[in-house]
Amino acid sequence: MKATTETGNVAGSGASAGPAATPGPDQPERLAKTLKPSWVWAIALGSAVGWGAFILPTDWIAAAGPVGAMSGFLIGGGLMVLIAVSYGFLIRSFPVSGGELAFALVGFGRTHAFFCGWFLTLGYTCIVALNASALALLFRKLLPGVVQQGYLYTIAGYDVYMVEVLISITALAVFAYLNIRGTALSGRVQFIACIIMLIAVACILAAVLVHPDSLVSNAAPAFPEGVSPLTAILAIVAIAPWAYIGFDNVPQAAEEFDFPPSKAMKLIVLALLAAALLYAAMIAAVAVAEPWEQLVSGQSAWGTADAVTGLLGGVGMLLLAIGITMGVTTGLNGFYVSASRILLAMGRAQMVPQVFAKLHPKHKTPYVGILFVGAFCLVTPWFGRAALEWVVNMSAVGVTVAYLYTCLCAFKLFRSSGSAPRPGDLEGTRSTTKKVLSMVGAVISVSFMALLLLPGSPAMLGPESMTALLIWIVVGVVFFLLRRKHNRTLTNEQVDLLVLGKPRPEGFAIKDKNAQRAQGDTTSV
Repeated sequence: MKATTETGNVAGSGASAGPAATPGPDQPERLAKTLKPSWVWAIALGSAVGWGAFILPTDWIAAAGPVGAMSGFLIGGGLMVLIAVSYGFLIRSFPVSGGELAFALVGFGRTHAFFCGWFLTLGYTCIVALNASALALLFRKLLPGVVQQGYLYTIAGYDVYMVEVLISITALAVFAYLNIRGTALSGRVQFIACIIMLIAVACILAAVLVHPDSLVSNAAPAFPEGVSPLTAILAIVAIAPWAYIGFDNVPQAAEEFDFPPSKAMKLIVLALLAAALLYAAMIAAVAVAEPWEQLVSGQSAWGTADAVTGLLGGVGMLLLAIGITMGVTTGLNGFYVSASRILLAMGRAQMVPQVFAKLHPKHKTPYVGILFVGAFCLVTPWFGRAALEWVVNMSAVGVTVAYLYTCLCAFKLFRSSGSAPRPGDLEGTRSTTKKVLSMVGAVISVSFMALLLLPGSPAMLGPESMTALLIWIVVGVVFFLLRRKHNRTLTNEQVDLLVLGKPRPEGFAIKDKNAQRAQGDTTSV
């Protein structure tokens, strides 16, 4: 596979490239354009749907009832589509690795871009670790006698066993290898796994609906007793956005599209639609399989499996196991792609050591970032799933920060439909509707963040997650200050070329203090 060294039409809507650019101090080697549309759709869908779709339906039904849970997920998916409007425009305009980091750079400058990338790196890396631990959890439930051997210790009430640690480590190593071997290979694996997952869910729902012992009346009442429909639905809407985390992986891979970036919006919407229907299908299957009030009142560790296997037997467990395995593998693969591309962009901008900008000499992949993510995650299985979830929960803040930056950057770029053309305008910039939608997306993002941080919210982070969030913020500030002296040797124009591949749009020059000190500095990047 050969790496493309074209800057591409960064500010245009197509995938055609401009004049060839030789990699050098101001123009790093670019990634090869190997991702097909179906693979990109699979990256978004597979990352957005993980183990929770197969493990947690009974929890969601208990909180909101069958109708409340399905409505909450469908509404949550609709809200994500509104945010996706901004993503679609910015991916088309800036199809480079880094996604939200590049968007924050254009809209607000290097300091904002660093912290956006810092939070996203944590969020994506933790989700890689969580998916690896979910695979071990699946085996722990299917083969407890095998997995629960080699007891090590207990953390936060969770017993850690050597066998499940080895399962997680093996999964992390395998998917790191696949991603280093090439995006085409990981993209093909992602697509196949997504198709298998969708088939498994369709079979579960169809088998439950046609089974003579299943009754639609099992899904009654529609909402929990004593809970208003609005309250029930909002309880799920509060968590739904994080159920869809992963559609935002698409901009991270935009530099590798082998098709016009203008198609990205459609692919994201189709992935969100498929994810919403998948969540709703699993909730419906569980609710119809047996009376849901009786199901959720029990003490089962895996109510979804009890409902499906109680009706379908071993076939139901097999389908669930296939669905979970595919959900976990697509999450592992998709977030490996995203985390390594964020680190690649930060390395290009020299926000982190430049070694992260290096590509594999043979496979032309950001192997340093992939190895870094894998090495970080290899440590996490030893801390137990309970402790890991504290970090993962707070990482949702980081992803929401990225949503906000994306929508605000789009809002700054859009202008009213009747405004006069300006030199350097991006295609599609003049649209009152899109400007309003980008602001709506920003408001939705702030609302999601409030749900995570405000006391009394149904999705408020616990004290452990809040502590982890504060620690990560402090570490980020310290790291930023340590890199500050080096950053002063770079002008904004140099950073734009390194990240975007060409100058930013006219009228969006950013004058921060570091750049002002660097003006006139002839030091080579």
